[in-house]
Amino acid sequence: MKMTSDVRGISILEVLVAIAIFLMVSAGTMEIFMWGFRGRDIVWEQLSTQNEGRKIVQDFVNQLRRAGQSAVGGYAIESADNQQIVFYSNIDMEAWRERLRYFLVGTTLKVGITRATGTPVSYNLEDEVVTEIVHDVANTTTPLFYYYDENYTGVTNTTMSAPIDTTEVRLVGIKLLLEEKPNVAPAPFAIETKVSIRNLKTN
Repeated sequence: MKMTSDVRGISILEVLVAIAIFLMVSAGTMEIFMWGFRGRDIVWEQLSTQNEGRKIVQDFVNQLRRAGQSAVGGYAIESADNQQIVFYSNIDMEAWRERLRYFLVGTTLKVGITRATGTPVSYNLEDEVVTEIVHDVANTTTPLFYYYDENYTGVTNTTMSAPIDTTEVRLVGIKLLLEEKPNVAPAPFAIETKVSIRNLKTN
């Protein structure tokens, strides 16, 4: 009996199928790597934004804690609302307190500094120097600042109602929401604290 063997080679169709499978596997692997890199970048960007936010909040706390009467005799807190606060504090240890204005514009938190100058001394608001200090702020509908009077005990979270009577403010809260990339990042990161103004304490 004559034996025969199948000596057929690999067909073109089989080669094309193998190539297609290889390309799909390669593309999938590459996509996984790309997602990994993008995820890592998002995490690092979020951490950078959070660290920036923590530093700014700590600066704000230190400045507001030392708030006091202005160089012209004005009250320690000039104005206060949900997205802006104006107060006087000595940030450079010179003779007069500076006028500090923290305010939110869109997704950017800014601070304006006006120094007391001249004789007689005054605050020329045209000389205000404004600096952008935090980006990616997500306080669109959430108040950035909130206020408490001397009746606040820490047990309940009852804030003062607008319009704020600045002469009644004894404690100021800040809740800074940060979101580097709203479309891909997790929920906004919240930095929240309260600061008591030393020179306004009544007990």
